[in-house]
Amino acid sequence: MGPRAERPGAADPDLKHGLARMDRLKLIALDADDLSVISAHCQDAVLKAGDIEYFPGEGRVVLAMNRFVWETALGKRKLYERRRSVLHFARVTKVSTLGIDRRRKDTVLSLLAITFSPGAAPSGTVELVFAGGLAMRLDVECIEAQLADLAAAWQTGSRPRHET
Repeated sequence: MGPRAERPGAADPDLKHGLARMDRLKLIALDADDLSVISAHCQDAVLKAGDIEYFPGEGRVVLAMNRFVWETALGKRKLYERRRSVLHFARVTKVSTLGIDRRRKDTVLSLLAITFSPGAAPSGTVELVFAGGLAMRLDVECIEAQLADLAAAWQTGSRPRHET
């Protein structure tokens, strides 16, 4: 007898709720156009204020979030997906917030967009815009960001809606 056929991913411990390792998103941004792609994938991600970490000595900001998977939400579906993801910014020289009290770690934030305003090239300001008029600004030496999905994924019946 020949080799036994198995379902794809059946023996893969990283498979959870149909999410195979190769389905995980991994993006890098080195300019404003790249950052706009990351922004689109992070739209409607939710996180808690306590999920934001700033490491000033290393010039890094890390946000752990539950990302809504817009890339699979096309068409008339009843079930959508969220994935645990990490957004990382390097070369950060300063962090400021508007309306976000990071001491209130359980405050839920909904990320709407990420933008870049250039300064003296290649530096500038990355702005993370959250629902409710909240924002976080990162002064950066240059754009260096990464978005990576982790193994955790789950289905959700609700799709974010925006007023037009």
